[in-house]
Order: sequence, then structure tokens, then C-alpha cells
Amino acid sequence: MKFRLSLSILLLTLTLSAKEKPNVLFIAADDLACSLGCYGDLIAQTPHLDRLAATGVRFDRAYNQLPLCNPTRASVMTGLRPDTIKVYDLDRHFRDEVPDAVTLSQQFMKAGYFAGRVGKIYHYNVPASIGTDGFDDPPSWQKTINPIGRDKHDEALVFNSEPHRKISGSLSWLAADGTDEEQTDGMITTEAIQLMKEKKDEPFFLAVGFFRPHTPYVAPRKYFDLYSLKDMRLPYAPDNDRDDIPTAAFAHNCPVPGYNLPEEILLEALRAYYASVSFVDAQVGRLLDALDENGLAENTIVVFWSDHGYHLGEHNGIWQKRTLFEQASRAPLIIRDPKADGNGTPSHRIVEFVDIYPTLTEIAGIGNPEGLEGRSLAPLLHDPNAEWDGSAITQILRPADDRLDEPVMGRSIRTDRWRYTEWAEGEKGVELYDHWADPMEFDNLARDPSAEDSAIMKKLRGMLSRKASGKTPTTPFNQPRL
Repeated sequence: MKFRLSLSILLLTLTLSAKEKPNVLFIAADDLACSLGCYGDLIAQTPHLDRLAATGVRFDRAYNQLPLCNPTRASVMTGLRPDTIKVYDLDRHFRDEVPDAVTLSQQFMKAGYFAGRVGKIYHYNVPASIGTDGFDDPPSWQKTINPIGRDKHDEALVFNSEPHRKISGSLSWLAADGTDEEQTDGMITTEAIQLMKEKKDEPFFLAVGFFRPHTPYVAPRKYFDLYSLKDMRLPYAPDNDRDDIPTAAFAHNCPVPGYNLPEEILLEALRAYYASVSFVDAQVGRLLDALDENGLAENTIVVFWSDHGYHLGEHNGIWQKRTLFEQASRAPLIIRDPKADGNGTPSHRIVEFVDIYPTLTEIAGIGNPEGLEGRSLAPLLHDPNAEWDGSAITQILRPADDRLDEPVMGRSIRTDRWRYTEWAEGEKGVELYDHWADPMEFDNLARDPSAEDSAIMKKLRGMLSRKASGKTPTTPFNQPRL
């Protein structure tokens, strides 16, 4: 009898302990710029992400480590920089370099959590790998679900503005028939909600990865109807904007402004992108509603992030990613910790995506493996305007101007005021932008620097060198596949 009583007390203690552990709902979007209402975009209709931002902390200046899907996702999940994991393109897995890395979800599993993935968290070739495991990391999960929707089956209906390119890398779109739940991202949401219900009585780390707004921009027709072509505008840039920018600064897959497409096609692409953004927003709304309906909202940390930013025609016609300009380096990051004091207040401090890992482990009250390269944002969740000496490193590897098999590394440091960028350690070009005077990065001060500009570049060069000590790979460059 005494033994049974002791066992009952132990089980009750374990149950109470499990319920006290906060859940984590870890939501990722693909190729999403800060094109959200809560980030000040006047066109985007994103009420659900706006709601999340209003009840959490929106990080206005969050920077990814490398604006390409595989490297940035591997960096977020390992808490390590690209130069540590040696992942710069779409073909290398982080465990090739760091086989014993403990990923973010693994760390939660070690603390007694269930960890599941629905959709895209690690890299997938989109849309080719939809419905598969993609470039996943099996040790990171106890359960994985890979829905495949009508968007995959309707690929023949997609409009491709450049038929000589695959729809994964061109400006392409489809205003789809049918419901949200028939699309892959809608199915991902449905499966995630079901998994949430199944695991609501135990602590969970639930990763939900959406494939949109990655090209092709596919969403149900009703989301296209939210936007009018007459309201679309391409970003402004001076006619001579590109004159002072190094050639290496432009993505090799977009060598000419706007792909030489007519303006009406570019405006339709812009509309399709916003439609896909609103579609993803609606799926986030379903997830947030499910937390409320299942009584989980008050004990669930919600994180929303995109793997990197995205160009929509800036600098006279840059589209997609793989640059070190602000639009590709900066991306949405929203964290809602129900116990944080700063909810509802945005943070303007500069933070990095490698900070996500130590932030979640700290606020969940679990330990960290050794060697993480970010720092916890927990102080900013409680006081979003706290003192914060922040800077961010973003880098990209691309072919040289004259040799596609010769890699050129670009590295950029962003401080409160400045962005300083070096290509091939300065041999292929240098850029300096003053964000206090030039937030769109139109005037490259490094082209004809004053004495003050030169002193600033020397200081930033030292900061960049100390924070990003990796060397450019000497192996032939594998051109990324989208």
C-alpha cells in the first residue's frame, strides 16, 4: 500500500512537472520578406501575423546568417554560423562537418519534450521535393509529416514568365481553384493542429514549416482577389543606383534588372507574392486559433520566422534572394512568450537568427550544448528596448564574375547605423551604407570615402573579422539549385 501511494505521488509529480514545461510552436515561412502589415508594409493584408506581433515581441531588425534556404535553416537549427557548419549552398548537410551537433529540437527532446515536424524546416527543393523528407535531419524529430497538396499536382497550370527556367527559380504563379485545405500549406496546418491535439497533455516542440511564398507563388484565388494590380508599385531607386555597386553584389541567377521582363509582368508577380503571403498568414491564424481552442495559448511559446528576406524589385530590378542588401539579409522574427513582460512592444535592437536557439532554451528553462554561437534574446522579451550592443553578420557564397567554378565570399556586418560589406575580403568590392541617412542603401560611401568614412570602414572591418573568422572554401562552387 505504501509503495502504491509513493508511486502515485511520483506519477502526479511528473505529470505536474510536464504540464509546467512550456510548449513551443515553431513556425517557419519560406522566402518571406518583411512584407507584413505589422512591419509597416502598407499593401500586405496579414491580420493574423499582425495579431501575433501585437501579443508578442516583433524584432524589427533581425538578420539571417546566409540568405539561401539550406544554410540559413541549418544555422537556425544548430545555433552555429555557416563558417562553423561549412554549409554555403543547397547540396551540403551540416552533419558532414559537425556530425555530433545537437539541434534545437534535439535539445528539447533531451529535456523530455516530444518533437515533431510538419512541412519544411530543413531544406527542400521547392516544389520538386514537396511530399518528401527533403534535406531533413532524422535525429531532430520523433515524428515527421510531409503533406502533398494540389499545388504539386497542378504545376502544369502555373504561369511561368520565363519558360526557359524552372518554376522554382523564375517569377511564376497560380491563382488556384479549391480551398486552403487542398493546398500543401493548408494540409500542413491541418496536420499540425491534429498533432497539437494529440500531444496537448505533454510538453511538445512542434515545428510547422510552410512552403510559401517561395516560387511558384501559389495560393487559392481568393487571396489574389485581396489585391488589385492598380495598387502594385515597383520599388523606387535612382536611375544610377547600380553605378556604385560591385558586380559581385548581384546574384548570379539574376544578372539583368527584372529579368528583362515588362513592367506589367513584374507587377503581376508582385501581386502573386502578396497573395501567397496572405495565404500563409491565414494558416498561421488557424494555428493560433487552435492554441486557444485547446487551452494551450497560455503555456505555449510561439516563434514565427522566415529563413531569409526577399527582393521584390529593389535596386532597379533585383528579385528573390542571395544578396547582402538589407532586403535579403533582414527577415521577420516574432516571439511570443506568454510569461514575458515585453509582449506587445516591438524591439528595434539588432539580433541574429543564431540567437533563436539559446533564446528558446533559456525561456523554456532547459540547458544548452556547448559552443552555441548566438546569445539569448530573453532580456529583450522582457524589455524590448533594453541596452543591447548588437551587430549581425550575413554572408553569401557565389561564383566569381568570370569563372562560375571559382567561389567568391561576401560578408556583411550590420550595426545600428552602418552596413559594411566585403567581397572576397575586399578584392571584388567593398560597400558602406549609412542607414541613418540612406536606409535603402542607394549611396555606397566606400566608392569615394571621406576620411571619416575610411575610419568607420576600418573599425567595421575589424568587427567583421573578429565575428566571422571563417575562410572562403577552396573546393569548386556548386551552383545552388532552387
